[in-house]
Amino acid sequence: MDSSEEQKPARVLDPVERVTEVIFGLLMAMTFTGTISVVTADREAERLMMIAALGCNLAWGLADAVMYLLRALIERTRNRTLLATVRSGADEATGRALVADALPARLASAAGADGLELLRRRLVEAPATPRLPRLTLDDFKGALGVFLLVVLATFPLVVPFLLLEDTNLAVRISNLIGLAVLFVAGWMLARYAGAKPWQGAIVLTITGALLIAAIIALGG
Repeated sequence: MDSSEEQKPARVLDPVERVTEVIFGLLMAMTFTGTISVVTADREAERLMMIAALGCNLAWGLADAVMYLLRALIERTRNRTLLATVRSGADEATGRALVADALPARLASAAGADGLELLRRRLVEAPATPRLPRLTLDDFKGALGVFLLVVLATFPLVVPFLLLEDTNLAVRISNLIGLAVLFVAGWMLARYAGAKPWQGAIVLTITGALLIAAIIALGG
């Protein structure tokens, strides 16, 4: 529970965060490219749609980056509050309950009363952390990574429109690229989770296609 990020910094973005941010940016961009053949009649209108897609992902990338920083600060503040409560003279049972609440349920169950008590004692005996929770350089690096992943996910979908004159063909190729990226993302997430990669790839591809259709149908 102690905020020891400065001593042992974790990855700026873990694999799940990286892949999910790419998926998010990809889905946002595909809601634009998926409607181009319907709403555009010339190259100028098509260009405006591409600008709109990029602008949308710029805005959402910025919002997502800010939320990343806010989430980090809230989690750090929560950890500090829990630590202060454990050290404030709470009885042993209350302290163990606080430690258990801060751990994943299975880990807390596996630790048992003895393990939780050991953790509680170590927290009580650990050096004080007088500084207030604050954002670190790694937090801002993570926020920048989130922003870039969301924005850069737009570009593979835009390339066909830059290279091809036939809008309908460009839409089809762009959609195929998007589905291929979803397939790879699903493969990576499933592999990271220890599941069957091909199943994860197929599920995410189908889910992504359904989400895009739903977003477009709802006016997104």
